[in-house]
Amino acid sequence: MSDYDEFIASKAFEDVRSGFEPGAINPKLFEFQQAIVRWALRRGRAAIFANTGMGKTAMQMEWADCVVEHTGKPVLVVAPLAVAKQSVGEAAKFDISAQYVREQPSASFAEILVTNYEMLDKFDMSKFAGIVLDESSIIKNRDGKTRKQIIESCQRIPYRLSCTATPSPNDYMELGNQAEFLGVMGMNEMLAMFFTHDGGDTSKWRLKGHGERKFWEWMATWAVTITKPSDIGYSNEGYDLPPLRMHEHMVKSPESEHSLFADIAQTLTERRKAKKDTMESRAAAVAGLCNGNDDQWLVWCHTNDESALLAKSIDGAVEVKGSDSIDHKESSMQGFSDGSVRVLVSKPSICGFGMNWQNCHNQAFVGLDDSYEQMYQAIRRCWRFGQTKPVDVHIITAEALGAIKSNIQRKEKQMEQMQLRMVEHMQEAMQREIKGAELTRDDYNRKAYEGSDFTIHNADCVHLAREIPDNSIGYTVFSPPFASLYTYSNSDYDMGNSKDDTQFYEQFRYLVAEMLRITKPGRLLSFHCMNLPTSKQNDGYIGIRDFRGDLIKMFQESGWIYHSEVCIWKDPVTAMQRTKALGLLHKTIRKDSAMSRQGIPDYLVTMRKPGENDDPISHTHDDFPVQLWQKYASPVWMDINPSRTLNYRDGRDDDDERHICPLQLDVIERALELWSKPGDLVFSPFTGIGSEGFCAVKMGRKFIGSELKESYYELAIRNIESAYNTTIDMFSEETA
Repeated sequence: MSDYDEFIASKAFEDVRSGFEPGAINPKLFEFQQAIVRWALRRGRAAIFANTGMGKTAMQMEWADCVVEHTGKPVLVVAPLAVAKQSVGEAAKFDISAQYVREQPSASFAEILVTNYEMLDKFDMSKFAGIVLDESSIIKNRDGKTRKQIIESCQRIPYRLSCTATPSPNDYMELGNQAEFLGVMGMNEMLAMFFTHDGGDTSKWRLKGHGERKFWEWMATWAVTITKPSDIGYSNEGYDLPPLRMHEHMVKSPESEHSLFADIAQTLTERRKAKKDTMESRAAAVAGLCNGNDDQWLVWCHTNDESALLAKSIDGAVEVKGSDSIDHKESSMQGFSDGSVRVLVSKPSICGFGMNWQNCHNQAFVGLDDSYEQMYQAIRRCWRFGQTKPVDVHIITAEALGAIKSNIQRKEKQMEQMQLRMVEHMQEAMQREIKGAELTRDDYNRKAYEGSDFTIHNADCVHLAREIPDNSIGYTVFSPPFASLYTYSNSDYDMGNSKDDTQFYEQFRYLVAEMLRITKPGRLLSFHCMNLPTSKQNDGYIGIRDFRGDLIKMFQESGWIYHSEVCIWKDPVTAMQRTKALGLLHKTIRKDSAMSRQGIPDYLVTMRKPGENDDPISHTHDDFPVQLWQKYASPVWMDINPSRTLNYRDGRDDDDERHICPLQLDVIERALELWSKPGDLVFSPFTGIGSEGFCAVKMGRKFIGSELKESYYELAIRNIESAYNTTIDMFSEETA
């Protein structure tokens, strides 16, 4: 492997293992559970996203037991209220000793301690070798200060395990919380790498099209996601869920009594009013269901008024509120577990996480709110592996609350798609991690097309440059990329797929050195670029980065001579309309002109290889009159037509985050006319859709270029071939 290939390999996500090779795993665990525990121990810091009923508690307690045995130091398991005591009982089934505590023991200890999130501030994290966050998705429901405290206080604990049934189905940011807790990657770094923000007051971060696959590959390095054992290559025997039967009961809204149809509440205020107006009728419907038999029921509400009314209306109901004491909450939830409580009334945010209530198969929601995750978790208290009866879930809603129902249905589809994508994308990597299967790689397959006077390679530019003979290129012209992850592809060879400027420049230096080697002595290279605006969301400040200056310095450090440059005027009005840049908006002048700035021009920077040019580029007076030279010699070109470019539309992929910006043909033609001559071999390492090759061939030069993206490569071939047929209009009608 060459130094360059080693560098490319280093761009892949680092597979950092901070754990240990475990000994024998508890034989009472199923085979797939044992495999997951071994994997998590080898990793040291890992996440288990296992569907409800898959034995998540047993796996995390065995993980903790192995860490205690390996280190001789204690492990803290943090769980939701009442789930903590349940975890101690579950551990005992597997001959694992664990103790429930509400504060750190005063004496030294080396065992598994289990507590709940409310008590976390009573423990000194420096005393623990490991920590387990059970139902770890709960941390996203904490306020920002508490969530930050949990994450930061655990950073020095060497072994960390994050466990939850499913990540939040409609919020990728939850995965950022998990990664940050484990010390895999910070939230801001994750957002910058895999997500994009389209701007606007209501827009949100979304996963980049070309970044999706890389995102899930990264996830698979630290998390295992299973909905059933076969997801990681094991048998599903014994893991078939009973039917889930959803029943919707619609009560009338007061206004519907005076009109044919009730108005659907849309705003938050309208929804609150609709809930208040229909509370009594919805509670009565739930009470009718629960009082109609002697079965156990879980009744879910969303407000304190609903909770009180339900507890009053249902025979034998026990109410659990947020303001209740911890003892009351624990005893009520344990009572429901052992059957001494027939009906439990609470909010999903209080009792909807972690509990194993397969003893119950009836649930009722007195209404819906917009949190599908809470509803999903609440249903899963009963509908989980180990349940022997069909689970009936009754949803009581009102006509006026239709918007909430549609929102829940939308989020349900999102969750299903997200789970499917997680498993599909991570399955191969998980099987490699857990079962030792080989991971297939799909490094790019090189292709080449040879025309009459040109050759295009579908290849990495450094690989191609290293194959070009010394001192053979007469002129090079191109537009370099810059660090902008997953904009046009997800290949590690793509220089744009660099996590930061340092990584981009390190890769680009390989190309700069090769281009110096292959260029004829005394001949030139030109790159077209612009300085880059910065933003608060990506850079922490609004300003401009001197990309042009950084490139010039890099070329000089590699041995090139800074030869010349020309500034290319760009219309600031067009830039303002396209980018909505704060500094270009007229309202900024009125608000604070200290934030106003000029538009950002393009530059054509030309570098020269040291040495004498043994093949001079000469022009006759007729070919290059004084007036033309004076125009080209101007340090600013004001007359470049920004819309005279090759048509790029056929080369765009659906996953591309930006339109390609082909170099204007006016710029290429002037550069070729000035600094090359007929018969010269012209090179472009970033051929794109073939603009440089098109002009070179049309002007009697020969051309060689590389393009990594296959759709651009195919379009470049068609575009350059068209240079032989001047009757075809290849130009775009829009500004690039």
